[in-house]
Amino acid sequence: MNVCVLCDNSLGEKLTFCDLLSLTKPKIRACDACFDKFQRISEQHCPKCYRDGTSEICVDCQVWLEKGKEVSHKSCFVYNETMKDFFSQYKFQGDYALYSVFTEILQKELKAYSDYTLVPIPVSSEKYQKRGFNQVTALLEGTKLPFREILEKYDTIAQSSKTRKERLQSQQCFKLKDSVQPPTKVLLLDDIYTTGSTLQLAKEILVEAGVKEIMTFSLAR
Repeated sequence: MNVCVLCDNSLGEKLTFCDLLSLTKPKIRACDACFDKFQRISEQHCPKCYRDGTSEICVDCQVWLEKGKEVSHKSCFVYNETMKDFFSQYKFQGDYALYSVFTEILQKELKAYSDYTLVPIPVSSEKYQKRGFNQVTALLEGTKLPFREILEKYDTIAQSSKTRKERLQSQQCFKLKDSVQPPTKVLLLDDIYTTGSTLQLAKEILVEAGVKEIMTFSLAR
């Protein structure tokens, strides 16, 4: 019997004899009770970055606009305590199987960007060796949608350990991989949007490389 990947309670879906004979692995997902604790971003959100709870341009986006940086971002969920606990287990404790929790949601959301090349935000080699995977590419791999890993990241201080002010003032930490021909339209994807500094830094590199149109997307905001 399948169990919820978050709480280990039964999903009430018994495996059939055909399932056991099939080479297809059973779906790994969350039960309804757990999934309902994740909060979708409401209709009342910042028109630039999807920050929940305001229909006006938020303070962070105003800062970017004052710096001449455009923000064109979409996100799915509020970064509430449930989402924080999820990323603690998935990202910081390295529970790779949790990538599947949002697969169906991401498949539906990303269909709107079919004419864009999906480009995930990379992790540094140090982080990859420690965690064993890139949490963003794992989310994308679950969707079976094509994407290109064209960026590299230097080893830097983790964003999660910085203050909001420090994040907004972050220095460049990305570069384009050698011998890469960048696409003309890119959807940059990250797991969590806090101030937008990570995505802005990655956008700078892509603009310098000649990318004509860039939008950004994250699972949580």
